[in-house]
Amino acid sequence: MTPQLRALEPELAAVPGRVSIWYGPPGGPAAYERDADATHYAASTMKVAVLAALFRARSTAHEVEVRNDFASAAGREQRFACRREYDNDDAVWDRLGDRVPLRWLAERMIVRSSNLATDLILAEVGPGAADAVWRAVGARHSVVGRGIEDAAAQAAGVTNLVTAADLAALLGALAVADPALAPPDACREMLDILLAQERTEDLVAGLPAGTRVAHKNGWIDGVRHAAGVVFPDDAPPFVLAVCATTPWAASGHDDAACQLVARIAGAAWDARAA
Repeated sequence: MTPQLRALEPELAAVPGRVSIWYGPPGGPAAYERDADATHYAASTMKVAVLAALFRARSTAHEVEVRNDFASAAGREQRFACRREYDNDDAVWDRLGDRVPLRWLAERMIVRSSNLATDLILAEVGPGAADAVWRAVGARHSVVGRGIEDAAAQAAGVTNLVTAADLAALLGALAVADPALAPPDACREMLDILLAQERTEDLVAGLPAGTRVAHKNGWIDGVRHAAGVVFPDDAPPFVLAVCATTPWAASGHDDAACQLVARIAGAAWDARAA
């Protein structure tokens, strides 16, 4: 039973748009679900699948050139580039023209949600490899179809989708080191990267200070998602995934959607020992 989360249901029902939640132990079953199989535009939460695809496909010590020119998933030799002002991390842009390890790009993709780092990794592994990550963990509805800012592919209907249940399945597989996803040492390394997350304005904001959380969030206007594995000192770990597609999300650091995710996280924390 999760009365703490169920107590939020009247508030959640009043939120414009759609709010999806999955809460439970790593590997399931869910202790609480709300519209958990509904698809949402992925925003940056798709970067967790890209991270896993990298660790499954390539040596992370391999070095690549930092460039800003990519093949579109729309095909027909179309190209696209990222915009620095639309990114969240100057560190990768400051290395344009340099060669850097894929492991460093993976860190920047997660801890600062770098779009340029994401597209550089996708150029190495391919969207198909990232999409295959979802199938490896039993995800049913999530899709990685294109890179960040691939406008031609977006116009052609190629998109990135997630569900709360699928995000929970992926994070849970990492937490239990599911061999169908990756070897145990690779899962531990990916969790370490996620534990170093620097964007803490939503899920982490609802937890006690200092709580260990391996998580990734994603946001654009109209979207605020967050999913992670929470490691309390006084209870077993739990997975929480929240997908909110709502006008409350305004790409801010403390907008109403951030505050909503924080309240959900707080209720999940209160339910941890139930």
